Amino acid sequence: MEIKLDGVEDSLILIKQGAEARVFESTFVGRRSIVKERFSKKYRHPSLDAKLTLKRLNAEARCMTKARKLGVSTPVLYAVDPLLHTLTFEFVEGPAVKDIFLEFGLQGIVEERLDDIATQIGDAIGKLHDGGLIHGDLTTSNMLIRKDTNKLVLIDFGLSFTSTLPEDKAVDLYVLERALLSMHSSCGNVMDKILAAYRKSSKQWSSTLNKLAQVRQRGRKRTMVG
Repeated sequence: MEIKLDGVEDSLILIKQGAEARVFESTFVGRRSIVKERFSKKYRHPSLDAKLTLKRLNAEARCMTKARKLGVSTPVLYAVDPLLHTLTFEFVEGPAVKDIFLEFGLQGIVEERLDDIATQIGDAIGKLHDGGLIHGDLTTSNMLIRKDTNKLVLIDFGLSFTSTLPEDKAVDLYVLERALLSMHSSCGNVMDKILAAYRKSSKQWSSTLNKLAQVRQRGRKRTMVG
């Protein structure tokens, strides 16, 4: 499939397709880039669909920009196309945290690297939350380690929103905790290390972590009943 954007070369390589969007690798003014296209939902009325898609596109762009202002590294946003419903941003060279953590215990990534990444994750989430931003999809697939600096980069703000409620922050952390338990049990107490860094980063950590205990309790009850 080809999308034509000002400054973007024609060749687009599909690298991921989800329920809401397609993600392509491309180039933008000679630089390697990512193009994320939010596609139409055929079951919605066309004019309503266009409004909702544009609203979510703009919200994602705003949340990415806000995260950077809060001191959290995200890909640089190059362009927003409201007609094609696409975002074009920097291609970040480096592995996903998911792949690094999956190697732990198999190919033996060193404990120090695991600790460093966990600290960076907790610090980044603390900055987001204190700034009133909820990521909405905190999984290790949506975290990259930039190859040249070994620094964490958060990606995919498609479910992000603004909120100062401890409940929303706690659910954000709970999503990450569940992802770590299901995907990265070999990494041991990595969530504890993330939360330790979160406490140092967030001035509002106490109310959030109190709520997290309640969210965990609800989650356990649902698991027992379901």
